[in-house]
Amino acid sequence: MKKSVRMYISGLVQGVFFRAFVKENAERYGVKGFVRNLEDGRVEVFLEGDAENVNKMIELCKKGPRHAKIRNVQIKQEKFQGFRNFKVLHI
Repeated sequence: MKKSVRMYISGLVQGVFFRAFVKENAERYGVKGFVRNLEDGRVEVFLEGDAENVNKMIELCKKGPRHAKIRNVQIKQEKFQGFRNFKVLHI
């Protein structure tokens, strides 16, 4: 079953290799979408793929890489977009 979610993650999430961490794990689990830093200091993550792997990615994003300090995670269900790969976007 396919699943798509958009996450907004706040805390110490910029400058700690958060985007690279998400991209590396998304590729490991075959999840598509994107990750980007937002101007307000949060990170936005869009994940889609097999529901089991998207759920694994959600849990990884709640923890983040070693130096991240996650304060809040918002998760919204989204329509499936049909992304072909996972990208790090830049504002």
